[in-house]
Amino acid sequence: MFEAVEELVAEHADLEKKLADPSVHADQANARKLNKRYAELTPIVATYRSWKQTGDDVETARELAADDPDFAAEVKDLEKQREELTEKLRLLLVPRDPSDDKDVILEIKAGAGGDESALFAGDLLRMYLRYAERVGWKTEIIDATESELGGYKDVQVAVKARGQIEPGQGVWARLKYEGGVHRVQRVPATESQGRIHTSAAGVLVTPEAEEVDVEINPNDLRIDVYRSSGPGGQSVNTTDSAVRITHIPTGVVASCQNEKSQLQNKEQALRILRSRLLAMAQEEAEREAADARRSQVRTVDRSEKIRTYNFPENRISDHRVGFKAYNLDQVLDGDLAAVIQACVDADSAAKLAAA
Repeated sequence: MFEAVEELVAEHADLEKKLADPSVHADQANARKLNKRYAELTPIVATYRSWKQTGDDVETARELAADDPDFAAEVKDLEKQREELTEKLRLLLVPRDPSDDKDVILEIKAGAGGDESALFAGDLLRMYLRYAERVGWKTEIIDATESELGGYKDVQVAVKARGQIEPGQGVWARLKYEGGVHRVQRVPATESQGRIHTSAAGVLVTPEAEEVDVEINPNDLRIDVYRSSGPGGQSVNTTDSAVRITHIPTGVVASCQNEKSQLQNKEQALRILRSRLLAMAQEEAEREAADARRSQVRTVDRSEKIRTYNFPENRISDHRVGFKAYNLDQVLDGDLAAVIQACVDADSAAKLAAA
């Protein structure tokens, strides 16, 4: 069943030899690449060795049980352990998203529902910031357009991991399932009759691209500057420091007005543009390789309604995987782990079935 793992074991051993050679570390970029691959293979190799050893132990215990019935219980325990290791190894061999270790840029946009949608966008922002804090990630608000009532019409946040990343625990690996339309059902603060309203906000999650991921020709960019403004049109800046960058070949636009200088806003807008272009390239690749990378959880179409936040019932429902829980207050305070894990599990199951 796991014959192909032997090749990975050989690759792991070869990487171990290379990393022990001091000359390899003279090229830091190559050393990081080798270390990353070594870290990816280590849990697979360790689990495979345990799986093989347990198989040998089962056979030994069966032989002993044939002569001594007292060993029968040990056979059952070892067989159970073998089954658990088999499932763990199967999951480790699920094809990995090459972007799983990347940091992300997360965007939240108010949708249908007016001021209430903007307030909900603010709630979602707080939820993601609290979740990032719980798991030890660093966050940075890149750009934001606030609404008059205190919510957000549009906000963009960079989310970055700290230190060594465990396989499957990267920022993109966990947050990539958040992209889509999030629907809220509650009595808005502006509702005097106590009626429940339904509104929505859109979430877009893209892997943050490094400069080596996306090459941008400066001649393909149109850069416009304008005066920053805040809620209600109140002047925030008396100079033309806000920047809007248009990638002419694709029509992709990114803008930033939060920073005080035009140069800082340009750098932030380029970060956003680079990540959006990377996302476009990846989505195109996914469409071309749909049969190989089909997922029941995450689709290219980000416009689908993925989740409902029902305040009267304190209920959160993820419509893609059938997840439902009645701890909405805790989820909005950053307790997103169970919701995300349900998506991860469903995605892994779909990939296993496809494999």
